Amino acid sequence: MIAVSEEVREASARGAVVALETSVVAQGLPPPHNLEAARRCARAVRDEGAVPAAIAVIGGRIVVGASDVELERLADPARKPAKAGVRDLAALCAAGRDAGTTVSATCAIAALAGIRVFATGGIGGVHRRGPPPEPLDVSSDLLELARQPVCVVCAGPKAILDLPATAEALEALGIPVVGFRTGEMPAFFTDGSGVKLEHRVEDAAQAARVLRLHWDELRQRSGVLLCVPPPSPLPRAEVESALALALADAARRKLSGKEMTPFLLGQLARATAGRTLQANLDLLENDARIAGKLASALRAALET
Repeated sequence: MIAVSEEVREASARGAVVALETSVVAQGLPPPHNLEAARRCARAVRDEGAVPAAIAVIGGRIVVGASDVELERLADPARKPAKAGVRDLAALCAAGRDAGTTVSATCAIAALAGIRVFATGGIGGVHRRGPPPEPLDVSSDLLELARQPVCVVCAGPKAILDLPATAEALEALGIPVVGFRTGEMPAFFTDGSGVKLEHRVEDAAQAARVLRLHWDELRQRSGVLLCVPPPSPLPRAEVESALALALADAARRKLSGKEMTPFLLGQLARATAGRTLQANLDLLENDARIAGKLASALRAALET
């Protein structure tokens, strides 16, 4: 059911591996930016001495280390690939479907494959609730982070979320949140969340030490969130203004669940003349680069 590429299998035994999600390819970004993002992330991981392992569902099989041909298949909107959270994996595999994996599904498969570092753009969290009061919408990303020993390198929660509520949920679930050269939780492609972080590291070696202590010495089973500020952020006030209009439009269309995030991100890209899209591409590549450094540092620490 789980096919691990030969390159990833060999690197897992002797080197450093970074898991990469593929929902960004299947749903998160429009063509041709979706494939561009996947290739830029893979190259950034390799530049730091690690091996990229894109995780996807292809024809009902879970693939760890998807090939460029498989990524092209996922990137084709005409094939209508599914969006796979962790709860969807068994059903999608049984149906023989193609699917891009979200943070929750990628975390689960990475843990099964023994991969400890995973790079993504922004994680899911607690969604904003508008009037009239809507049902609480909490991403399964948070619950999976709480139970899988994987370090997720990201630019914080997506800017469309309720960021203070997401930070509280992370704390309640016992998920360590560590800033990479920052004392503030990043907010995806914007210039800050206003949420202070208690812990920070200055380089990959410090981050690797935190992971070793958390998992190997303290025997904690949760994941760790390593938050990296975006390299080309947009002003938060501008994004909030555009987001308010996008949320009102989503409410009129009665969108919810898995439809919401791609819709809102698409609306923000249009409202900012593509600048959120470019910022997203930049932060994805930057997160992959930091994850490559971390995976290499973690491998080096294990060998000493």
